[in-house]
Amino acid sequence: MDIVIPSAGSLGLFVVAALALLVVPGPAVLYIVARSVAQGRRAGFVSDLGIHSATLVHVAAASLGLSALLASSAIAFSIVKYAGAAYLIWIGLRKIFSREDNPDVDVALKPRSHARLFREGFVVNLLNPKTALFFLAFLPQFVEVGRGHVAMQIAFLGIVFTLLGLISDGCYAFAAGTLGDRLRHSRAYLRFERYVSGVVFIGLGVTAAFAGNHRK
Repeated sequence: MDIVIPSAGSLGLFVVAALALLVVPGPAVLYIVARSVAQGRRAGFVSDLGIHSATLVHVAAASLGLSALLASSAIAFSIVKYAGAAYLIWIGLRKIFSREDNPDVDVALKPRSHARLFREGFVVNLLNPKTALFFLAFLPQFVEVGRGHVAMQIAFLGIVFTLLGLISDGCYAFAAGTLGDRLRHSRAYLRFERYVSGVVFIGLGVTAAFAGNHRK
């Protein structure tokens, strides 16, 4: 079977639109920034890989029509939405109340394993219903039905978007990790970092919980 992709014109427009969306910080970027500041650039890159591995799952779902099911089913939408929101809030509460990041107990922040960073990034993005809905609404705009194999075109565009996301979010990880190297030597930062990060994650969870309430 021949591989069918959108024309060069449609693909060029897609890349421009995708980059415009990716440079605007969203929940995934904020998660990567938080991890990079707390543990360094490598942690941010691993989180980046976890997040965009989950992006590939959403791409596969979109190409198979599962995203359409999620968008049309209020029950499925609510389950995924509130599961993702609860997970983000749980991360925030754990960050605030955990003693392992308390500088009075241990001045150095205990690092997360790469497997744990990857897993958390994967779950955060996998349980984000806005990602599934985004692909459902965004990718078809650049599909040329007349060329055939719509599912293949959607999958191709999704993979391109994922690669662009890996690069753009990697830049955020690099910048935040560089800043984090300096912040981690500040005792004042170590004392308040867990509260700031915790509030960020809780805020993301609350935002996710209310996202889409006005969806038609």
